[in-house]
Amino acid sequence: MHCPFCGHSETKVIDSRLAGEGRQIRRRRECLACTERFTTFETAELLLPMVVKSDRSREPFDENKLRAGMQKALEKRPVSRETIDDALARICHRLRSLGEREVPSRSVGEMVMEELRHLDEVAYVRFASVYRSFQDIEAFRTEIDQLRHHPRRRTSSKDQLPLLPGSAADDDADGES
Repeated sequence: MHCPFCGHSETKVIDSRLAGEGRQIRRRRECLACTERFTTFETAELLLPMVVKSDRSREPFDENKLRAGMQKALEKRPVSRETIDDALARICHRLRSLGEREVPSRSVGEMVMEELRHLDEVAYVRFASVYRSFQDIEAFRTEIDQLRHHPRRRTSSKDQLPLLPGSAADDDADGES
């Protein structure tokens, strides 16, 4: 590690501790030449697979692009940023866990839809309508009927507004399961 003050190539580690919920190591260092101290953070470099699009082109996985798509679907919905971050982390973890160098964009889209279905039914239908290119009202009706048969997993958000009367969000609000 080069000193950021004088550029000397030798430093010593004074202190190390876990940071970032155990996902990083924080190291306090001292330059052996100028004795200035500075902090570095060490994280594991975990590569995400390349995304293979429907036209067979490939592009690196872009978490910001994924976040933007989810935020667009969740626009004006009562879902916290922390909840969105958790969903993104689950998707990234699943992609890394596949152990594949390439993954079809359709698989990524299905993972997003699964997360949105559990987070917010309205956002799920919004995303599905664009992702699956709904052409008419019947496509919406079919997707909503499928929602009725797949209960949402519980989220910490009691502010969730239901898409459908009698849906899982209504049951949670009533204190029933």
